[in-house]
Amino acid sequence: MKHLATLARAAALTCSLAFAASGVAARPLNVGLIPAEDAQAMLESSKQVLDALEKQLGMPVKPFVATDYNGVIEALRAKKLDIAYLGPFSYVMATTVANVEAFSVAVTRKTGQSAYRSQIIVRADSGLENVAGLKGRTFAFVDPSSTSGHLFPRAGLLGGGHDPDRLFSRVVFSGSHDASILSVVNRKVDAAAVADRILNAAIAKGQIGKDDIRVIWSSDAIPESPMVWRKDLDPALKERIARAMSTIKDLPWGDQGVLNGFQPTGDAAYDVVRETARVLKLDLRSMK
Repeated sequence: MKHLATLARAAALTCSLAFAASGVAARPLNVGLIPAEDAQAMLESSKQVLDALEKQLGMPVKPFVATDYNGVIEALRAKKLDIAYLGPFSYVMATTVANVEAFSVAVTRKTGQSAYRSQIIVRADSGLENVAGLKGRTFAFVDPSSTSGHLFPRAGLLGGGHDPDRLFSRVVFSGSHDASILSVVNRKVDAAAVADRILNAAIAKGQIGKDDIRVIWSSDAIPESPMVWRKDLDPALKERIARAMSTIKDLPWGDQGVLNGFQPTGDAAYDVVRETARVLKLDLRSMK
């Protein structure tokens, strides 16, 4: 009996050591996704990449989509997420309240670039040809923390001499780029600011017709939405995540379409976003 008890204790110790050695593999990697599309669509369009990440890491990957951009930021701050896919502006906001940094960015197959643009769209049959024609009309931004759905178009409007607070008769925040696109198509608003790649995806998926929409303004290039991690993650886990992300390609990723792959990035790449926020005199902490 003593011999059996000794064997049992040894087996328990061996299991404990194996569990400890696996460390990060003993729990899921919690991944946050901004709601660029509706939550279910975002999960579905990200599934293959997250499955590939899970396979490469050898540990469960658990996705989380908040109801708004700040929900993901708050989850990072509270350490409920390990890594997250954020918009450029929501990332800059996150750095003011959470201990995070950008580490990877997607390059899309269609453009071969890690950048995109904001566009202001109207119905093709609206008779609207330019931003000046939007005076007194209704308008949809996406979210106060959206880069292409709020920050850059607001800066662009102001730079063109058009104060959004005076130009439009009514402004709403739709909550997602898809919702803004459909709001224009369904005549809920006269115009909206959206990301070009999400508009292109909606057309490709047949959600709207190519001839339903007219683009009347485009921004300069915006650095692509980054993957970020909490700085206090175990360095070994960070290395594994970065290495795993670098191997993932030729899969659909969220609203960005099919990937050419992920490439390394860093915090300095988003200084242009900080400068745009500064020009707009935005207090990033107060917007949280």
